[in-house]
Amino acid sequence: MPPETAEPEPGEYVSWREFLGSGYSASLALVCLAVWLHAADSLIVATMLPSIVGDIGGAAFVGWTVAIYEIGSIVAGAASALLAMRHGLRRPMSLAALLFGLGCAVSAAAGSMPILLAGRLLQGAGGGALIALAMIAAITIFPRRYVPRAVASVSTFWGASAFLGPLIGGLFVEYGNWRAGFWFFAAMAALLALWLAISPAAGAAVTNVVTKAFPLRRLLLLSTAVILIAAGGIDVDLIGTTLLVAAGLACLVVFLWLDNAAVDNRMLPLGAVDPRSPTGSALLMFLAFSIGTIAITAFGPLLMTIIHGTSALVAGYVVACSSIGWSVAAVMFSGSPERLDRHLIAVGMGIVTLSIVGFVFSVPNGPVWLIAVCATLEGAGFGMAWSFMLRRMTALAPQSEHERISAALPTIQRLGYALGASYVGIVANASGFLAMNSSADGANVARILFLACLPFAAIGFVAMIGLVRRYPNEDVT
Repeated sequence: MPPETAEPEPGEYVSWREFLGSGYSASLALVCLAVWLHAADSLIVATMLPSIVGDIGGAAFVGWTVAIYEIGSIVAGAASALLAMRHGLRRPMSLAALLFGLGCAVSAAAGSMPILLAGRLLQGAGGGALIALAMIAAITIFPRRYVPRAVASVSTFWGASAFLGPLIGGLFVEYGNWRAGFWFFAAMAALLALWLAISPAAGAAVTNVVTKAFPLRRLLLLSTAVILIAAGGIDVDLIGTTLLVAAGLACLVVFLWLDNAAVDNRMLPLGAVDPRSPTGSALLMFLAFSIGTIAITAFGPLLMTIIHGTSALVAGYVVACSSIGWSVAAVMFSGSPERLDRHLIAVGMGIVTLSIVGFVFSVPNGPVWLIAVCATLEGAGFGMAWSFMLRRMTALAPQSEHERISAALPTIQRLGYALGASYVGIVANASGFLAMNSSADGANVARILFLACLPFAAIGFVAMIGLVRRYPNEDVT
């Protein structure tokens, strides 16, 4: 840990010079490396998938290579806050890195798709725990005024992975083999685990709570919910998918009810999606916007190819503009004083809402550069608001909830993506996606698809009010 110094007033501007010279560089490097492993892995695997399928087969399970990773990520992320509060940061982060590395090793040695999927499940569990614990570290290790700069650094690594991930995966396929790609990440995970074991930067104090039992039944219920929802989004059939998603949502509601009623081993913040509290409002907002923005990632590249004749590479990088916009905006605004948090959140999420409206027009009609602008604005809105959402939520919540809040943000985001993927899959199929024969058919599907995202944007925007409104006696200068 860096030496203790007198912390300036939280309302002051924080420069990059001050932040990078504050003695937290080792802690920042640990957090960023943890995020890089989670962010880059999925993009690299997507690039290597054609080679993987050509080598070991299993084309019918391609969708599960993503879904099984998300299942492990969501469940492990939900449990991370509890693990951190019981054991601190060092041991859970080391275990998560080792679990991720083991998953990479299993995938590298896989001779069949089922074994590869087992490795992907372990990677998801390790990666989901790493990103959740990294967010806990951001509010635990760094003083509150430095949190936006720390999160902006994390966002920069996330954005870099959008471009470097496919490139690295392509290099392994072109000049080596896909197994070497997994071994590469296994080695990085092992180094991270070793660094965590010996570095003082990982020894931050975390709220100490004693729990009577680990919530295995609730974790099983959450796992079942995510599996059902993910299954509904892989092989989309109007009736079958609707039933699977409905069953998954029912399990999710029961999980939230049981978790909220738990006394000493809750995994999520109290009232996790209850709009009557600032924390619940923020998580409901993030869940709704995650559902409402997944369509451009899930269907954008294919629709752009059909409607506008773009190459797969161009379409992929148009979608990647969202990650770049997120990173650039996070870096630009991260030094803002705390008194501006409410305004930056409101403006940022307003931009996200407008970007979804922009997709309704730009994806069916073009031009392609306008789709790229909308994708960039979507990411920029999130990047502008993300750091300040975390700082404001922790400023308004009791100290005992801080770890749960930090871990909940990436977990809720990925849960929203899982829900959204199933939802937009149902909408796309119902609007004629499978029967498209021309660019006009594709434009009609795109218009319906993005119009169907607007209700979730509206829910998210309304929920945001509960986070940005002024509360009595709030500790903000």
